[in-house]
Amino acid sequence: MKTLTRKHLLVFLSIFLVVPIGLYSKYYQGIGSVWVNDYGAAIWYEVFWCLLAFYFFSSKKAIKLIPIYVFIITCLLEILQLWNPPILALIRSHILGKLLLGTTFSWWDFPHYIIGCLLGWLWLKFIDKLSYKSHLTG
Repeated sequence: MKTLTRKHLLVFLSIFLVVPIGLYSKYYQGIGSVWVNDYGAAIWYEVFWCLLAFYFFSSKKAIKLIPIYVFIITCLLEILQLWNPPILALIRSHILGKLLLGTTFSWWDFPHYIIGCLLGWLWLKFIDKLSYKSHLTG
């Protein structure tokens, strides 16, 4: 059985932090709620996918590639929202489907996907740096 490395533990803890923040952003009611619900949540969505991918692919090279792939895939998912075949409508009728696939197309999501992927990239670099430092000192 594979042991949990410090890097994997940091990724897991990060996901444990990001998911509630992202869900809270989606349902936040307060000042700026329209932006937070629609675009702030999109930023955390990107960070989540970067972290999840990094859990499985945690090389130095992956730190550069993961945000790029996450951006491309989530942009394709955004474009997919313009298409509404019965199978996608069925998936989107459930809360998890809405959260993962989205329900409406918006050009304004794309800049926020970029911000989220940049934040995700910085987060991955930070995790890698922390795990490398602990490797040297531990």
